Amino acid sequence: MGTLADQLIEVLREAGAQRIYGVVGDSLNPVVDAVRRSAGIEWVHVRNEEAGAFAAAADAQLSGQLAVCAGSCGPGNTHLIQGLYDAHRNGVPVLAIASHIPSLQVGTGFFQETHPERLFVDCSSYCEQVTQVGQMPRVARIAAQHALGAGAVSVLVISGDVLHTTATQPTGSSYVSRPRATIVPAREQVAALAERLNAAATVTLFCGAGVENAHAKVMELAGKLNSPVGHSLRGKEWIQHDNAYDVGMSGLLGYGACYEATQEAELLVLIGTDFPYDAFLPGKRTVQVDHDVTRLGRRTPLELGIHGDVRATLKEVLPLVVQKSDRTFLDRMLRKHAQSLDRVVDAYTRDIEHHLPIHPEFAARLLDEVASDDAVFTVDTGMNNVWAARYLTPNGRRRVIGSFLHGSMANALPYAIGAQLAYPGRQVISMSGDGGLGMLLGELLTLAKHQLPVKVVLFNNRALGMIKLEMMVDGLPDHQTDNGDFDYAAIAQAAGLNGIRIEQPGDVRTGLTEALAHPGPALIDLVTDPHALSMPPHITTAQVKGFALAAGRTVLDGGVGKMVDLARANVRNIPRPAIAR
Repeated sequence: MGTLADQLIEVLREAGAQRIYGVVGDSLNPVVDAVRRSAGIEWVHVRNEEAGAFAAAADAQLSGQLAVCAGSCGPGNTHLIQGLYDAHRNGVPVLAIASHIPSLQVGTGFFQETHPERLFVDCSSYCEQVTQVGQMPRVARIAAQHALGAGAVSVLVISGDVLHTTATQPTGSSYVSRPRATIVPAREQVAALAERLNAAATVTLFCGAGVENAHAKVMELAGKLNSPVGHSLRGKEWIQHDNAYDVGMSGLLGYGACYEATQEAELLVLIGTDFPYDAFLPGKRTVQVDHDVTRLGRRTPLELGIHGDVRATLKEVLPLVVQKSDRTFLDRMLRKHAQSLDRVVDAYTRDIEHHLPIHPEFAARLLDEVASDDAVFTVDTGMNNVWAARYLTPNGRRRVIGSFLHGSMANALPYAIGAQLAYPGRQVISMSGDGGLGMLLGELLTLAKHQLPVKVVLFNNRALGMIKLEMMVDGLPDHQTDNGDFDYAAIAQAAGLNGIRIEQPGDVRTGLTEALAHPGPALIDLVTDPHALSMPPHITTAQVKGFALAAGRTVLDGGVGKMVDLARANVRNIPRPAIAR
């Protein structure tokens, strides 16, 4: 019948898992051996279990399938916690195997003893310890179903000696799947939503990641309401493309007219977003649509909360919405948006091709131009979030993922590992900062070992740029934000990657193009200006104070690149009033 480890691997395969990310060793050895003897599942050897958990999080987010990571007893599985927090907050199906010390030694203060069944409770929806042979395979199936069904993390804690024992219950088979049901809102909720949309003279739609499959419906609703459409960072990839109503992004990384549109509208509709920055919301005259009922009203007071799938909700309400004829508010917001972006173009583009060190905005804009139309970008926390938010152009095929909710440093490179294994035929680009890369630098060896064709585009400003900005707005001199000046291209070359270092702005386009075309893993070390933070030259003292206190307005203005062209096109397309004859 095989061991409990064999049974666990069989259940994971049934649930759709194809990979386990981790570091082999001691209490995990039975699992590793079971993988060795099993077809259809592989062990992905990473250098740090934290990276394994991040990689699994990206794999699950992109593929929608169960992804698995593992850590051996004590320090091995405590390393998992950062990536598991990230996966849990992003709501992706990850199962973690936290192997434990010998079962007879639990509670004795044994070597490497921890309490993983307690440790992982806060970053999982299911965390249980297997102590008896007869608990399997049922507990493993429950863990897999929790991860897939809830879109969350499950953790199985099992001692190595228990994994070695012979299974007593037949493995059999059972159905493990993600839910496919669509939540349709109650009829009275739909009617109440339509009533408010029709009664409001001006409406703004603010969209999050929940609009993933509802782009066309959002555009149809915006057309009926003559509504500006703004978005959160996680909503950008799903709603900004082919959008004649786009007014940009709100939040601390925001740009354009989104903040004004949300504040000035008579009614704000939050669609599929759990936007956490309540200081950027009006705090009144708001309705919200979300498939997760627990999110309704937790960020801001609501006039109405709609529990339903976004696409299904809009499909139900659209026939009840009366076409508005007045475009004044929409057109004013579109013009304000275009003006806001135009205002900073000169600041970010004048002599930029000759600016030394390289302006990161310039490099990000070129990266956007030379990357594939279906590229997957993984983004480090910090200033790379800013460059990705403002310069990567969504088109409905590209993906942009990062630690946008947990905000962990060092996520981009391990995310890229999981992304490349989930999508082996697509271009995967890690937008890394030197601070983040330095934390998990060893994962360059993972790229080399597995020959994953990930392209690490390193924005090397030799500093913790976002921390420097935080100190500035607090009125503090920056201290200990200097990372040191290192040749990461040389480090990459020593690890067996194609490494190039770019210091001249004139070399950026050619260097990026050649590196992206390289068939194997590559690192592009872009030496960028450490003084190029996310605030433009015209920012006021009051705005700086507002940023420091999150006091209710977007101050990180910006967003050049192709978004300027989109904004200008939308303004050009504003209907001209008929000339009286």
